[in-house]
Amino acid sequence: MGVRAQGGSLAPGRVVGDGRYRLLAQFGVDERAAAHLWRARDGQLKRDVALTLLVGDPADAEAARLARRTLERAAHASKFGHGGVARVLDVLSLGSGVTSSEGLLGVVVAEWTKGSDLVDLVAQRPVAPAAAARMVQALAEAVDHAHQNGLVLGLDHPQRLRLTPDGALKLAFPGPLPEATLRDDVKALGAVLYLLLTGRWALPGGPAAIPAAPHAPTGRVIPPRSLVPTVPVELSSLAVRTIEDGGHGGIRTSAAILRVLDQAAEAEERTQLIKAVGEEEAPAEADGTVWTTKKPVKDVARRKKLAFGVTVLVVATVVILAWGGMMMINLFQGESKSSGPNMNVAASPSSQAPQPPGQQPPPSQQPPPGPTVGAAVKPSAVAVFNPGSKGDSPGRAKNATDGDAGTAWKTDEYDKQFPVLKDGVGLVVTFKDPINLSQIKIDAGSAGSKVEIRSADKKNPKLDETKVVGAGDLAAGESTIALQQPQQGQYFIIWITQLGEDDEGKFITELKELTFLPAG
Repeated sequence: MGVRAQGGSLAPGRVVGDGRYRLLAQFGVDERAAAHLWRARDGQLKRDVALTLLVGDPADAEAARLARRTLERAAHASKFGHGGVARVLDVLSLGSGVTSSEGLLGVVVAEWTKGSDLVDLVAQRPVAPAAAARMVQALAEAVDHAHQNGLVLGLDHPQRLRLTPDGALKLAFPGPLPEATLRDDVKALGAVLYLLLTGRWALPGGPAAIPAAPHAPTGRVIPPRSLVPTVPVELSSLAVRTIEDGGHGGIRTSAAILRVLDQAAEAEERTQLIKAVGEEEAPAEADGTVWTTKKPVKDVARRKKLAFGVTVLVVATVVILAWGGMMMINLFQGESKSSGPNMNVAASPSSQAPQPPGQQPPPSQQPPPGPTVGAAVKPSAVAVFNPGSKGDSPGRAKNATDGDAGTAWKTDEYDKQFPVLKDGVGLVVTFKDPINLSQIKIDAGSAGSKVEIRSADKKNPKLDETKVVGAGDLAAGESTIALQQPQQGQYFIIWITQLGEDDEGKFITELKELTFLPAG
């Protein structure tokens, strides 16, 4: 999609950057930074590249300062590698690749992204909801990785993005605005989702080629579902909650967006498959959408899957009904013999026939023994596990394993519940030698917290490198969390996924003492 260069001599065929890059076609203008987005040919390496040209008067000190800040950020991002972001190859500044006579304040050179324009994609009609979720998911993963490295990507302009041949969105023209923040990246994800679902842009500074999103008299953006009724409630809510600042239930992290997108996309794809089973293939225009990230499945294949699914469901139902019937027979006949199969169902004490004094029930009616545990093992080290963040009282982590319930470790006090501000926080413990952990006793200061027990292979892993081996809710006082099965390991994490709430409506969790019990 071509965009006319504004007020300059930029045109196809012009050469910039010490005569190295020949302009081929313009793909957009980010007017907020006077950034012109071009495809160009690298004359030295004989390859196409993406150029972000910062247009301005070198005599304008303020414009030159802002351009330098953008170039610094772009140079910093050159060390970042992810499939959702075009790699920055070079950064040219005044006196270093750019001359004052060119009318440019700087140039960001990135690898060229094959595919199609995002603006062209939504020009005719919105994208199917499931496809939109998957497209934004790939972009959100890039944002999540960048933010973990302290980088702002600056993807809050639709003409900076392109759709790759494999159906993923990619930041094709890197170069964050001078004042762009992590929050701006997160809001941009919501705006991109809104754009895919509705064909409208919901943030300020969008291109003239895209209509602006409508707003209610209160100033709030109109939800996508109100414009396109086929948009699922979950995706419509996600877009609005991510774009808007403040308010209860807002989404402020890319990690939270990823969770919702994954769930929504899977639910939408299941719904569409169910609707399609047994029906004739409808024309592309029937539901107002044409774009998808999956190839259509023929009716014969769908019917075979449906037949298999129905068979499994019927068999499972028969088994459940048979089991329930045998339960009722055992309950009402007591010790009487049944002509049916023995289901080995232990009757409750009140339903058993009376036993003579001193006589024990038959072995088959004895409740199964509980798991045995050994003596508590004290970890050799404990630290706060806080990926991508700092804080949460790291100096007091040792209080949770010092054997004194009068001391405690507390999280920071949060205004919003997890995962609005971040995924969670916790403690990682290290044992001198690997143990076969079976249970953890947690003495908490108040009720309401939810925790996961995770195993790890090293002291400082990333969250996605750990494995959930147990979970539970914490009461006020001592709670025992049994692992799904005894877990051999040297590093374990008590990961808080939901905080407790204090009397003032703030969210906080206090852990007084942790006791680790191996299998006996």
